[in-house]
Amino acid sequence: QVQLVESGGGLVQPGGSLRLSCAASGSTLSFGAMGWYRQAPGKQRELIADITRTGSTNYAGSVKDRFTISRGNAKNTVYLQMNSLRPEDTAVYYCNANRFESLPGGYWGQGTQVTVSS
Repeated sequence: QVQLVESGGGLVQPGGSLRLSCAASGSTLSFGAMGWYRQAPGKQRELIADITRTGSTNYAGSVKDRFTISRGNAKNTVYLQMNSLRPEDTAVYYCNANRFESLPGGYWGQGTQVTVSS
């Protein structure tokens, strides 16, 4: 059974940085697309960044030029480097993966809280 495990969330001041990690365990399944969603209180879950197996990336306008998504050498790991964080980035962040090159896929992490506050 494939599990996605996230880490790296926490409390940070506005303008600060955090790096989220997501690693798959329990299977040798090779993912196509991987990405990060977030859900703020009272709002719908939204896709903010995704990356294909070959490294092509896409970003939501709200995080473009501030966040960077990347994949590890093992390909079943994905990272999100978040810089210049703002209070409106406060949300639960979820890792998502799919065997195919599109999201959402059927594999979700448990979520990690990111809080941006002074």
